[in-house]
Amino acid sequence: MSFQDLKNKAGAIDSNLQAAASSTTEKKSYGDDRQWKPTVDKAGNGYAVIRFLPAVEGDDLPWAKYWDHFFQGPTGQWYVEKSLTTLGKDDPVSEMNSKLWNTGIESDKDIARKRKRRLHYVSNICVVSDPENPENNGKVFLYTYGAKIFEKIMNSMQPQYEDETAVNPFDLWKGANFKMKIAQVAGFRNYDRSEFGGVEALNADDTVLEDIYNKEYSLKEFTDPSTYKTYSELNLKLTRVLGEDGGTSEEKTAMAESIDDSPFNDSPNDVQDPVAVAADPVARADSDNDDTMSYFAKLAAEA
Repeated sequence: MSFQDLKNKAGAIDSNLQAAASSTTEKKSYGDDRQWKPTVDKAGNGYAVIRFLPAVEGDDLPWAKYWDHFFQGPTGQWYVEKSLTTLGKDDPVSEMNSKLWNTGIESDKDIARKRKRRLHYVSNICVVSDPENPENNGKVFLYTYGAKIFEKIMNSMQPQYEDETAVNPFDLWKGANFKMKIAQVAGFRNYDRSEFGGVEALNADDTVLEDIYNKEYSLKEFTDPSTYKTYSELNLKLTRVLGEDGGTSEEKTAMAESIDDSPFNDSPNDVQDPVAVAADPVARADSDNDDTMSYFAKLAAEA
């Protein structure tokens, strides 16, 4: 929609956002200078203020959602790939994980857990305050985040208590800044104390807001089928990462067998939505570790 249409609807949570909120029961970021990441100190603590931005013209929602897998095989090589399940298609790692889980053998379940899908969201943001990198202030970036932060976005649009008012955090005029408070908990980044501030315009000058809006990026690339490898390509990569002698005998059998057509999940430990993530501290920590994908992507690139 145009910038003027966006302003005319200021404060409203449109039907697409409502539907998306109600249903919540690429380019890789490594080396992508469009991506912003919060800075933390040696103790793993950090603070920044950002503003989630509205969907650009042509995008249905102000976020993109995708799954990926990244793990190290017995060969020492890394598997770092987006999952075809994002597109509603079969994915070789998910299929293997399903078979491993269904053996009932605990060691196989452990392998499936380590190779489970990871959930990511991507949105446009404007950096309001980045104390460690003030040159970022006022600039537009892409930000990849996990289920915990997404849960806070959903709670903002659908508050749980009667004394709370629904706010569209992506609104330029009647949205709210997001105060990111990061702590290191059990070896993982934790965002539990992060919160939205009060309702306020991102800037009082519409000229500034329009400039920010025009600098946003389309999010379609993150779910564009052309940016995903084919099943055959992923299966070949998986075979190479596991190695001819890598993995358990059950894994080798699973790779040789024909794949069932029935739908599947990676395992009961696989996170299907933000509510499930919130209920699983380990999964939540994994999903919110927004540096991990870049780290593994670097390792894969250097392999």
